[in-house]
Amino acid sequence: MDLFSNYIIHQADNALILGHRNSEWTGHGPILEQDIALSNIALDLIGQARNFYQLAASRINEMEPGELITEDDLAYLRDGNEFRNLILVEQPNGDWARTILRQFYFSSFQLLQFRELLNSKNAELAAISEKSVKETRYHVKWSSEWVIRLGDGTSESHSRMINAQQDLYPFVAELFMSADFDYEAESSGTGILPENLKDEWYQRVNKTFEIATLPIITPEKKAMHILSGKNGVHSEHLGFLLAEMQFLQRAYPGCTW
Repeated sequence: MDLFSNYIIHQADNALILGHRNSEWTGHGPILEQDIALSNIALDLIGQARNFYQLAASRINEMEPGELITEDDLAYLRDGNEFRNLILVEQPNGDWARTILRQFYFSSFQLLQFRELLNSKNAELAAISEKSVKETRYHVKWSSEWVIRLGDGTSESHSRMINAQQDLYPFVAELFMSADFDYEAESSGTGILPENLKDEWYQRVNKTFEIATLPIITPEKKAMHILSGKNGVHSEHLGFLLAEMQFLQRAYPGCTW
């Protein structure tokens, strides 16, 4: 599998894993309307994942003649060390504040990324980004409004947001750490280096935190290198997530609806 295929799969894995995490809230949201809203965001992310997986599968099949692989193979028949998603998106939901902040962090990054990928030299990648940027703009709006509502709400909601900031902070740095496939995509004009989005991401996130009366965050002076989802080194949480998500296909290979 070439580096550009891994770049596409990285985008797909991020969307799939966070979409699955969000789906775990279905029927458990604090308010019916918001339960439905988060479920719709989950569907958006899974739709993005499907588009990226289809593109990756098509590229892999062209480059590696033989038995054709599908989007289902990429989603359901890879082991944890073959996934390239960020550590952030595989973190457990926790409470509503933690789920909201995780979504806000990732969607804020994803929106900046999709805006840049509109100019990708790969026409298919640019087309997926054009569709996805519209959805992601809403994801940012929805999650940022909740960050403000909780941060500037009651003492309890404010405290929970502070705890969420502390819990998720160690995983923020990986958003801007480039892997070999990022460098390949950037050099070919098909992708961008995530580190180039860093300053604007912090500016946008901290602007929302100021409105929410939450502490601003600053880049870590020394990033955590123990885990790197982009290189297949994940937290223990991904294994449990995949065991549930992949169960049907693993237990009954080749089954379809």
